[in-house]
Amino acid sequence: MAVSSLSFTLPKLQTFTPKPTIAATFKASSSHESTPFINKKQIFQMGVGILAASIVASAPLNADATRIEYYATTAEPTCEFNFVRSGLGYCDIAVGSGEEAPYNKLVNIHYTARFADGIVFDSSYKRGRALTMRLGMGKVIKGLDQGILGGEGVPPMLVGGKRKLQIPPHLAYGPEPAGCFSGDCNIPGNATLVYDIKFVELYSGNRKM
Repeated sequence: MAVSSLSFTLPKLQTFTPKPTIAATFKASSSHESTPFINKKQIFQMGVGILAASIVASAPLNADATRIEYYATTAEPTCEFNFVRSGLGYCDIAVGSGEEAPYNKLVNIHYTARFADGIVFDSSYKRGRALTMRLGMGKVIKGLDQGILGGEGVPPMLVGGKRKLQIPPHLAYGPEPAGCFSGDCNIPGNATLVYDIKFVELYSGNRKM
């Protein structure tokens, strides 16, 4: 939570500079040594100030960047899809400058997955870490393999690139519902899916299978 988002203001604390009038806040006992006391209102104001200051001190100065990016993807700019023979639509939000997506190797990607009406149903940003996946070996839906690796008119993604994919049902989960648990399914049958992909990096532990 950023400091600027706090909705209260801190009470202005009095500076503790000795003044001749300070004696007015003390009361002497008639039979014992003088015992100082502080006005109740001052105690309350000081307590509120200390509490508020401790809240500010404990609040992070910067909100978590990963979560900010996740929520930002719900309003990702649109682009005009290029459709290839397979029915896959793609467009590049940003072309990367790193290596091409490798076949049969592990890569790290961030993604936000939506239905055609724009409703988000899954995102790696929400979990706070990129997804490690193996390309070209049927470990993910066909539309993601083709959309990241390239082929049949789709250029391969480069590390650092951002691409939007429109994946028709036959390249996604087909006629059967998916993501089902206890009878509830996240993805209905014959769903067209839209993915925002960010090719983060090659997985550093790649090895041949």
